[in-house]
Amino acid sequence: MKIAILGAGESGVGAALLAKAKGLEVFVSDKGEIKEQYKAKLATAAIPFEEGNHTLETILNSDEIIKSPGISDKAAIVQEATKKQIPVISEIEFAGRYTDAKFICITGTNGKTTTTLLTYHLLKNAGINVGLAGNIGESLAEKVIDNKHDYYVVELSSFQLDNMYQFKAHIAVLTNITPDHLDRYEYSMEKYAASKLRVARNMTGADFFLFNADDKNIRKTFDSANFGGTTIPFSLDGAADAKVYFEGKSIKVTARFYEGTVDTSRSGLIGKHNQYNTMAAVAVAKLMGVEDKQIEQALETFENAEHRLQLVGIAKEVSYINDSKATNVEAVWYALEGIKQPIIWIAGGVDKGNDYSTLVELAREKVKVLVCLGKDNEKLKEAFGRVVPIIAETTSIEYAVRLSRSLATPGDVVLLSPACASFDLFDNYEHRGQRFKEAVEKIVLKK
Repeated sequence: MKIAILGAGESGVGAALLAKAKGLEVFVSDKGEIKEQYKAKLATAAIPFEEGNHTLETILNSDEIIKSPGISDKAAIVQEATKKQIPVISEIEFAGRYTDAKFICITGTNGKTTTTLLTYHLLKNAGINVGLAGNIGESLAEKVIDNKHDYYVVELSSFQLDNMYQFKAHIAVLTNITPDHLDRYEYSMEKYAASKLRVARNMTGADFFLFNADDKNIRKTFDSANFGGTTIPFSLDGAADAKVYFEGKSIKVTARFYEGTVDTSRSGLIGKHNQYNTMAAVAVAKLMGVEDKQIEQALETFENAEHRLQLVGIAKEVSYINDSKATNVEAVWYALEGIKQPIIWIAGGVDKGNDYSTLVELAREKVKVLVCLGKDNEKLKEAFGRVVPIIAETTSIEYAVRLSRSLATPGDVVLLSPACASFDLFDNYEHRGQRFKEAVEKIVLKK
């Protein structure tokens, strides 16, 4: 069987290595430049590859194509493959064929990475033989080569879900659906939501779908009447069908597999969105039979991924929080809502068509200073000019931190939560967050 792989990043190279290990004929093609680390992996495995070009004749002579998630179905090479009726699948679909392990799959517009990492942490700390893979930055296909785990916690983006057909999760989690990446879905929320719902595809009565019962887009799109698995809705807003919800600082579960409460008071996660993430992860852990005490201890030791409401330092009773991953309005809403102290808010970058109206009341209530960090700050200034007492702007993150320090008083929080993409001043959100951390360390913590 001949396999062509489009894209030589983490997922593409992982799929190539798995295909080679299973004795398939493999060719890897990347229209861009392949990173040296991935070239080395392909060369070591004696897998032929090309970069800077797609050789149509070779690719279209394959029996199946594995497409990296960053490549759109509208790409010319994919359209040509479709015309020739060559199946185009994702790395995750391919990997699922070669393991009997069960999959715990997590998706959502916001919160999927935190939920994935927390779920993995709870299960691993309980001694369950579990691996971590997917959109988190680790190839599932490459891990399946050794096939050492009984379970995999897999973070899935909508782009990965789009080319999955026979793959089945044992437990699926959908944190929320809000507008994002709509350019890939013909600017249709219905199509984007349908993509997210693919996480529950192919489920049977022995499988479980956990979803945010407060999310109107999930409610609108999910057809529970024709769903084959068991649903476990979780809610903070009192949804009538909720099986998982908060009572004070404890999570209450009222389901067939478990009925009781888990104390979350020692968790370091803050904000309403992290309550949703925690409900989902705790419910998965209870489904997997993890004891309450084990969950409570693991909640205390969990460290979230960088750039997600990450406390990077405290100086003179002022806390500095890096939330650079908050590149949309919804994520910033959760950050502003979750912080109870007065806020000096650093925001801005490349606007993604944002509607800031949902943030106005929170800003009026909590934000004492808005520091606009970007090349074009007019939309931010227009949205918050009448509700935030002090507004400043800069293109220097070091200056933004220095200014924040000078305006802060004990008990304040300096929050980097941009609501925008980073590409006007930084390589990506990680670069922006790292620069913020460095500025805090250099300007604040060492003085």
